[in-house]
Amino acid sequence: MDLTALIRPFPLGNGDTGRLASLPALEAAGFGDIATLPVSLRIVLESVLRNCDGRRITEDDVRRLAQWQPVAERTAEIPFVVARVLLQDFTGVPLLCDLAAMRSALERLGRDPALIEPLVPVDLVIDHSVQVDVTGRERSLPTVGGNGAPADPLTLNMQLEFERNRERYEFLKWGMQAFKTFRVIPPGIGICHQVNLEYLAQGVLARDGMYFPDTLVGTDSHTTMINGLGIVGWGVGGIEAEAAMLGQPVSFLTPDVVGVNLTGRLREGVTATDLVLTITEMLRRAGVVGKFVEFHGDGAAALSVPDRATLANMAPEYGATMGFFPVDEKTCEYLLATGRAPEQVATVRNYFEAQGLFGIPAAGACRYSTVLELDLATVEASVAGPKRPQDRIALDRLATTFGETLAKPATAGGFGIQEENTAARQPVSDPYFGDLGHGDVVIAAITSCTNTSNPSVMLAAGLLARKAVAHGLRVRPTVKTSLAPGSRAVTAYLEATGLLRDLRQVGFDVVGYGCTTCIGNSGPLDPAIEETITAHNLVAASVLSGNRNFEARVHPNVKANFLMSPPLVVAFALAGRVTLDLTREPLGHDDAGRPVYLRDVWPTTEDIAAVLASAFERETYRRLYADFTAEHPLWNAIPTVAGQVYQWQPASTYIQEPPFFADFSLSIGTFADIHAGRALAIFGDSVTTDHISPAGSIKPTSPAGQYLQARQVAVADFNSYGARRGNHEVMMRGTFANVRIKNLMVPGTEGGVTAHQPTGEAMAIYDAAMRYAESQTPLFVFAGKEYGTGSSRDWAAKGTALLGVRVVVAESFERIHRSNLAGMGVLPCQFVNGVTARSLALDGTERYGLEGLSGGVAPRQMVTLVIERANGTVERVPVQLRLDTPIEIDYYRHGGILPYVLRQMLAES
Repeated sequence: MDLTALIRPFPLGNGDTGRLASLPALEAAGFGDIATLPVSLRIVLESVLRNCDGRRITEDDVRRLAQWQPVAERTAEIPFVVARVLLQDFTGVPLLCDLAAMRSALERLGRDPALIEPLVPVDLVIDHSVQVDVTGRERSLPTVGGNGAPADPLTLNMQLEFERNRERYEFLKWGMQAFKTFRVIPPGIGICHQVNLEYLAQGVLARDGMYFPDTLVGTDSHTTMINGLGIVGWGVGGIEAEAAMLGQPVSFLTPDVVGVNLTGRLREGVTATDLVLTITEMLRRAGVVGKFVEFHGDGAAALSVPDRATLANMAPEYGATMGFFPVDEKTCEYLLATGRAPEQVATVRNYFEAQGLFGIPAAGACRYSTVLELDLATVEASVAGPKRPQDRIALDRLATTFGETLAKPATAGGFGIQEENTAARQPVSDPYFGDLGHGDVVIAAITSCTNTSNPSVMLAAGLLARKAVAHGLRVRPTVKTSLAPGSRAVTAYLEATGLLRDLRQVGFDVVGYGCTTCIGNSGPLDPAIEETITAHNLVAASVLSGNRNFEARVHPNVKANFLMSPPLVVAFALAGRVTLDLTREPLGHDDAGRPVYLRDVWPTTEDIAAVLASAFERETYRRLYADFTAEHPLWNAIPTVAGQVYQWQPASTYIQEPPFFADFSLSIGTFADIHAGRALAIFGDSVTTDHISPAGSIKPTSPAGQYLQARQVAVADFNSYGARRGNHEVMMRGTFANVRIKNLMVPGTEGGVTAHQPTGEAMAIYDAAMRYAESQTPLFVFAGKEYGTGSSRDWAAKGTALLGVRVVVAESFERIHRSNLAGMGVLPCQFVNGVTARSLALDGTERYGLEGLSGGVAPRQMVTLVIERANGTVERVPVQLRLDTPIEIDYYRHGGILPYVLRQMLAES
């Protein structure tokens, strides 16, 4: 098609004129009723139109998307070229390892390593490495300076972070100088999503005089937070992000778009957190997995950008690809208030107006696959837990629900505590802590991107702390409290209002800027507390303002984890337990012994409004984001290693050359049936990437711990799995090693254990996989519903592949993990017609095969799972091959997305 005929001028914010690929002109050219498409699809359509080259993207691709219908069979894929890529360090380091390995492979082939270069801007924000080792509630803190003043927790945690991660940070600095379009935001600046919201996002970008919407993919599933700013973007695995960086379209099935019509206003005392927990429960129940969600209506238009970002952030929890709010005047106001140039903001407004995309649509203005309704006035104070973010509990039901869950058997989602033992309290060996019982709060953390980006709830937490201090309330020493703001701007406005002092007085000192407790970097509990919890099998609780509370995520010994708003985190820290009804029972007592209730300390809307203006001091944002190296001696002291090709260090336990290109050649593989396989594991429902991918602490007795000790790494220096993602030897040993994962092949056990066949010997999954590798036995994994939900961790797929797993058969998959498996050359297959591993009575003693692959396959075709039981009987079961698009079939033939991209680049050079 002739794109030049569809290019139109529009006024820039500085008085000049820019060019755009016009959607109104596309509609006028007869491509369909574009003006009533969902806004999110129109932004994707603009990218398809602008990048239409007749080869990667054709006119048929443009026409199909332009003629999207609310009710249609979704079989076509959309080739979406994004404007930029966002990384965090846990996922970014292995991605940089892959890029470095690709350069090493080219060097071995005698080709120019510089061929490997990101073709779109890439920002990596170091935000996942800080850990809450020290809080302001330590009985003693190291002193600094000549006056003997105690060091603050932020400084001490940062020092520990740099000591642990020096090798990784040197590697990232090498990447900064080796790749032209690769930028690193140092530690101590903020969470990647909040830095994206406050600084990186520009709304509209330009290249060669052509202007286009800011779009992205990110290697964290909560990349969707930027949807609150009207920017299309979502989380992908690192391998997909690499392909996007190297100019490949992000291909995905044309989505259904669910419209959520918001009406009314939130009631007094109800927070954005309560709203997002309600939305998560509602949309998870409605079934929006793999779909776009687009918020519209008067209620959506009335929400602030931080409130919109809160809802957008938790799209992974409700299962959607995105939770999108279109650009409107509030978007422009937010961009201006957070330091963007007035000319840039004016360009954003002018661009979206010229494209007919400006403003939150009214009810009925756009065509959606289906429309859901929510009256904001019906939302009530809520928490979610104790194991899943979609399990919302009304605040006044928490104590009752926890009691019921405590006594339920584990098979019913409970904790299996005998009823006569639920009220028992146990003395802690250190008398300083008193005693502990079921439901006692041992971690209270204001953390994670979901809420720390939202001034209304952060200021509410500070105001509640101020009132609590005035009433003489204190936090029990058994509660580990922490405050991890999403960016330095949060600290600035808490300091400006004096509220940071109040938060510190109830134990919420700033401990770091990053994803701390929400991703398992909660740090250690006091040994005496841990000993009491484990010795008496106590169901201790954490309360956090995060978005994830899967088993063993927050802390391996804290079983009940509740998501809630920042002010409620402070309230439950003061109460010290989740076994009371805060709507009726007192939080505590003042110095005179009088009861103090939640209603006595809860801030009003007027209280919050009185201090809210301080959260948007434009010059504060401009100053904080002007120079990341100023007054950052720890980062500046990290040396920079030069060179286009990284010099791998064989002795490093942090950074190793990944094996994905070790035997790289230009030849392409073929499809072939799989025979004589074995099951590595059989799982039930809701196995998350937290269960699959190595995360959290490394146990000394685990295969990964033994590997590190064999290389003279002291247990104290293990760091976390996340910090060691640049070493595949550690990561493959930690795959399926979560302490709470349950392999049904070994009933009654938890952890990364399997039964090696044919002997049935129980051993670590890694050890069994290595034995199978010696005999060249292909491996299968079986699972139930929602396999791979959770964070978009590429190591969940990479580790699976490196263990020798060829096929994963599940009842259903989470979108990103299924795609990642395909991208690593692992075949995802789905049970059909109600058949499950349980209905087939699989126990792992069987041999397995997969037939119907030889000679080539088509997207989502049916293949045959062959089950040869130990008694010699053979059963053939139809399953659906979940290679959903032609490009995924190509990835598989090439051995994965990375060899595919490398061969493409070599062919084009």
